[in-house]
Amino acid sequence: MHADRAEQGVDAMSRLSVVIADDHPVVRAGMRVLLSQDDSLEVVAESSTVPETVETVTRHQPSVLVLDLTMAGQSSLPSIPDLLAASPGTRVLILTMQEDPAFARAALRIGAAGYLLKEAAAEELVGAARQVARGATYLQPAMGARLAIADTGAPGADGDPALTARELQVLSLLALGHTNQEIARRLYVSVRTVETHRARIRDKLKTETRAELIAAARERGLLG
Repeated sequence: MHADRAEQGVDAMSRLSVVIADDHPVVRAGMRVLLSQDDSLEVVAESSTVPETVETVTRHQPSVLVLDLTMAGQSSLPSIPDLLAASPGTRVLILTMQEDPAFARAALRIGAAGYLLKEAAAEELVGAARQVARGATYLQPAMGARLAIADTGAPGADGDPALTARELQVLSLLALGHTNQEIARRLYVSVRTVETHRARIRDKLKTETRAELIAAARERGLLG
């Protein structure tokens, strides 16, 4: 009996703590159910906004943060460095509906340890959480081909200079029909910064109009 209790204590201490950050309660509930199916994982807290997530991670110092890319209309990407600074031992796993490889690259560049689409959560979330907690990087297999198409440093179809991760973000949002103001809010930057990125994209892709810019990006495989 005593041995069983001791073993249970060790198991409890060895469990990986997880914080779930998503602004949809139903999604958080679903993730909690999925993660609770693995005895090595324990969901210790949830959050629904970027500021709340920073506060929650600082307080709980979790092993893994499962983070949505956009919460309450605000991009969570710029917060990743702050999250890691507040909790150096936390590994960030992005769980999102955003299929554009630009977002995956941007997230990994600034410190995320994994990128997973919500459509694959039922099959891959637990494994992804455990993998990033062990110090590895997790990239959903379906994203591999998309990232290969928009490989960092590779020139465009006609030898054009490569777009940066931020330029790819701006380009993808432009392709979705967002205005400069909307992009600025989503990426947590100024409108002037968005305008600068947009001008650089236009120069690199040798386009003038918005329609030409989007068409050129799709031709080069930059939008997945």
